Amino acid sequence: MSTRSVFLNVSVTMGAAVAMVAGCGSPPPSTSSSSAAPSASPQAPGSTPSASAEAGTVIDISIDGGAVTPTNAEAQAVAGQPIVLKVSSDAVDSLHVHSVPENVFDVAATPDQRFEFTVNIPGRVAVELHDLHVTVVTIEVRP
Repeated sequence: MSTRSVFLNVSVTMGAAVAMVAGCGSPPPSTSSSSAAPSASPQAPGSTPSASAEAGTVIDISIDGGAVTPTNAEAQAVAGQPIVLKVSSDAVDSLHVHSVPENVFDVAATPDQRFEFTVNIPGRVAVELHDLHVTVVTIEVRP
């Protein structure tokens, strides 16, 4: 591999990392935190993951009267395995997944919505609701 190819590869990788860290310009997340139900994959800081690599990661999200559950949660996932966001909402919003490539899902005011994606690059991936300006979960994607 030439020096130019290595430089370009490092530049693209660094650009992707900066894009993930920079976020989408929404206001900082609220400081309130709520824990997820025991059957959900979002984790309280320092806890162990509840979903296996074979099963993928499932995150239950509820939007009810402007209250979002979970908020500022943490979850674990494995690169290349499915991540499913199961959403029940009483309001229209947009879920933005800060991964490479990014994913944006239109949330309808309806129960039992399912949005599935995979992340192939290990790292931390934030999932935000844009209209409510809330970070729902940050997913630690392991190799």
